[in-house]
Amino acid sequence: MSDPTSTALSHLTSMSNLHPDLASQYSALSDLYSKKLWHQFTVSSLSFLSDPSTLRPDNDGASSHLAFFQQVVLPIDSKLNPLCLARMASLVAFGLPDGTETVLQPLLQSKAKLLGPAAALYLTSRLGLLHLTLLAKSSSDLSSPTAIQTLEQVATYIESNRSNLEEIANTECEAAIVHSAYYEMAMTYRKAVGPPEKYYNEAIQYVAYTNLTELSEATRHGLAVDLSLSALTGEGVFNFGEIIASPVLQALRGSQEEYLVKLLECGSHGDVLGFASIAEAHSQQIALQPSLVSRSEAVKEKITLLALVNMVFERPSLERTLAFEDVASRVNVTIDQVEWVIMRALSLNLIKGTMDQCEQSVDVTWVMPRVLNEVQMGELAGRFGEWAVKVSRTRDYMLEHTGALLNQ
Repeated sequence: MSDPTSTALSHLTSMSNLHPDLASQYSALSDLYSKKLWHQFTVSSLSFLSDPSTLRPDNDGASSHLAFFQQVVLPIDSKLNPLCLARMASLVAFGLPDGTETVLQPLLQSKAKLLGPAAALYLTSRLGLLHLTLLAKSSSDLSSPTAIQTLEQVATYIESNRSNLEEIANTECEAAIVHSAYYEMAMTYRKAVGPPEKYYNEAIQYVAYTNLTELSEATRHGLAVDLSLSALTGEGVFNFGEIIASPVLQALRGSQEEYLVKLLECGSHGDVLGFASIAEAHSQQIALQPSLVSRSEAVKEKITLLALVNMVFERPSLERTLAFEDVASRVNVTIDQVEWVIMRALSLNLIKGTMDQCEQSVDVTWVMPRVLNEVQMGELAGRFGEWAVKVSRTRDYMLEHTGALLNQ
C-alpha cells in the first residue's frame, strides 16, 4: 500500500512538470506539505483553488483541481480546519460539470462527523446553490419533473437548516462565511420561485454577511437590481432604509438602473410627487422590468402609505393628531381617499391609533420603526434634546415647589 504523503508529493511534482508556468505554486505547496505546516498549506491551497487560471488538465486530462483535492487534500483531511476543507471542496465542485456527485455529496456523506455543524451547513448550502446553478444553466422549464425535484430538494436544505444558523452564530468564529453561503442558496432559490418579499428577506441577509468587494462588478450590479426591485414590489416590505443604508446600491450609481436608487430614496422619504416624477422620466426603462409593470398599482399604494408614515414620524409625539385635509395634501390623494389610506396603514401595522370620522382626524400613538439616514437621525437627536430640556425644566419646577411646600 502506497504512502499517502509520497503519493501527494509525487502528484505535486508531476503537475509542476506538466505545467511549468505553475511550477512555483506547486513547489510552494509541496514544501508546506512536506514540512507539515498545515495552516499555511490550507491558506495556500484555498488561494490556489480560488484562482481560475490554475485549473488545468491533469495527466489523465481530468480537472487538476479535482486531482489536487483527491490526492493531496483528502488524505490529510483530519489535519485541516473543517470549514476550510468544506470551502476547498466547494471551489473544486463549482469547476466541474458534476460537482454535486463527484465532490460535495460524497464528502457530506462520508465525513459528517469530521466536518461538524458549521462546515456541514456550509457544504449543504453550497450543494444547494450548485444544484440551482446547474438548473439555471440547463434552461429547464421550472415546471418540469427534474426542475421540481431539484427545487424541492433545495427547499428542504433551506428549511431543515434554518434553525442551525443561530447556534453556529453563538459558537463559531467564522459564522459569517456559513451565513453568507446559506443566504446565497436561499436567495437564489427565491429568485427562481418567488415571491419578491421572500427574496428580499433572504438577499438582505446575504448582503449583511458577505464581503461585497469579493464579488465581481457584474454580480454586485445584478444583486443590486434584484434587491431594489424586490424592495419596491415585495408585499410588506416598507423599510427601504435597510437597503439604502447598504453599500450594495453603490453598484447602480452611474448605471442605467440608477433610477431604482432614486425611486427607493423617494419612497423612503415619503416623497410621492418625486417618486412619480422619476417614474415618468424613466418610463421606458421601467417598462423593461416585468415586476414593476405587473405590480405598478401595489407600488403606488406602498409609496402612498410610506408618505403617511413619514408624515407621522416627522411630527413630535405630542402633535400626532392629523387632520384628513393635511394627510390628503401630504400623500397626494383626494380627501375622500384619506380614510382608506389610514385604514390600510392601520391594518398593515404601519401605524397605531384611532380615527375620528366626525372630526376628520386620526390620532396616531405609534409608528413603524425604521432604519434612519443621517438627516433623520439628526432630527431625532434634536427631538431628544428638546425632550431633555423639558424634563429638566419640569424637574426644577417640581423641586422648587416641593421645597416651598416643605418650608411652610
